[in-house]
Amino acid sequence: MKTVFDKFYDSYHQDLFQYVFYMVKDIETAEDLVQEIYIKVLKSYDNFKGESSEKTWLFSIARHVTYDYFRSLKRKRNRILEFFDWNEKGELIPDKNELPEEIAEKNDQIKRVYTYLNHCTLDQRNVIILRYLQSFSIQETAEILNFTVSKVKTTQHRALKTLRKAILEDNMKGGDANEKQ
Repeated sequence: MKTVFDKFYDSYHQDLFQYVFYMVKDIETAEDLVQEIYIKVLKSYDNFKGESSEKTWLFSIARHVTYDYFRSLKRKRNRILEFFDWNEKGELIPDKNELPEEIAEKNDQIKRVYTYLNHCTLDQRNVIILRYLQSFSIQETAEILNFTVSKVKTTQHRALKTLRKAILEDNMKGGDANEKQ
């Protein structure tokens, strides 16, 4: 019989790690936060009521842990610049599956979207990651973020608009080829 941890790890670890990594943009930080998420899940699993799926519940905890991390960064203003340094690469952890960073490098469009996520607000980034990178439904996304369905739709619309604008501005700056088309 599998333990609770084994079940969650086997079923959701890759998706969970990707979600956290896309939010914090740092492998070591993502690893630490995922560990913290698993600890919280194990401590509170007996209180899980089953009102949502286990995955939705897990990602809701992940969201809270990630938000707590961002709040702690606000208190440590001298570390914010390091946090947003997209060019800095940490050491890779051994894993059978590809890391989100490796996936993004293989697909230029995903890499561009990943880069453009920085133009979005935290709520917009959450919605885009959950909806398009993690493939959650609008309802599941609303449950994870504690939003209404309407707020998810509105936030998604605004995020896509922000991404579209950033992509157009980038194309205007660097693209002779784009201007000719």
